[in-house]
Amino acid sequence: MEEIKLRDDFIKLGQALKAANVVESGVVAKIVIQDGLVMVNGEVETRRGKKLVDGDVVFFEGETIRIVK
Repeated sequence: MEEIKLRDDFIKLGQALKAANVVESGVVAKIVIQDGLVMVNGEVETRRGKKLVDGDVVFFEGETIRIVK
């Protein structure tokens, strides 16, 4: 499980996928999110700008990313 440490109060979903190195670029992040391939806290999320906060868990292609403060 990858952990992303917040520098601010939140990180956007697309940025989190890039920071965890599970996508190569923001364009790829946009596509996989819009295609419904990303889950946040157990639910499909299609908004690239979804704000992730401490405790949120992202799941994509077998990778789990936890957001921590």
